[in-house]
Amino acid sequence: MFTWAPFSKEEFNIALGSCNNSSTPGLDKLLWRHLKSILSYKVCITRVIKIANVCIDLGYWLNHFKLSSMVIIPKPNKPSYDLPKSFHPIVLLNTLGKLIEKVIGERLQFHVVSNDFIHPSQLGGLKFKSTTDAGVALTHIIQLGWTRNCFTSTLAFNIAQFFPSLNHCFLTRVIHKAGLNSRVVNFFSNYRKTSYKWNSFLSPIFNINVGVGQESALSPILLALYLSPFLYILEKT
Repeated sequence: MFTWAPFSKEEFNIALGSCNNSSTPGLDKLLWRHLKSILSYKVCITRVIKIANVCIDLGYWLNHFKLSSMVIIPKPNKPSYDLPKSFHPIVLLNTLGKLIEKVIGERLQFHVVSNDFIHPSQLGGLKFKSTTDAGVALTHIIQLGWTRNCFTSTLAFNIAQFFPSLNHCFLTRVIHKAGLNSRVVNFFSNYRKTSYKWNSFLSPIFNINVGVGQESALSPILLALYLSPFLYILEKT
């Protein structure tokens, strides 16, 4: 079982330093440059770290950070807008919550990679992995086939609406299998609420049990975790 240590000031400073000041804020209307200025004071960053630690200790994500606004944006140059795939949903999150999620995401990635939980062929959503790595892996497979006098073919496909379709129940089971303790699993069991915004229409806030926001720093590592069991199954077939 992975021991989740308290967060450090260094983790938050590193995460904060890589945040883009031009990002669109969520419901709190707090820009990154505002948060950077606030957290430059020791007393402020200390209290934010305490909030993050308490959230993990209790296995509970505060309602303020759960809230998101999903803005529905029409994709350009579509012949018709009668189908959902003609629109692109953008999830806007509260800025302080995004920072804490960013730090949690770094922790998750370090744990699952260092413990070999992520399948070696999984390249997307991971740090220090690139398109070059994918090309090298593909070239290796092709040349390996040639040495065995085999023909090699490649099948590529896109999973439509994958980010919005991740099942939270299955995701929490995967997180548990990855060796994270029950507090961290509970944190992810119900950590998001949202409302839909389309032009001037704004829906009521409601709980969601599927999907991860593409604006969340947690989404890439959660995506890699979600896919890993399927990749191990495919390897054995």
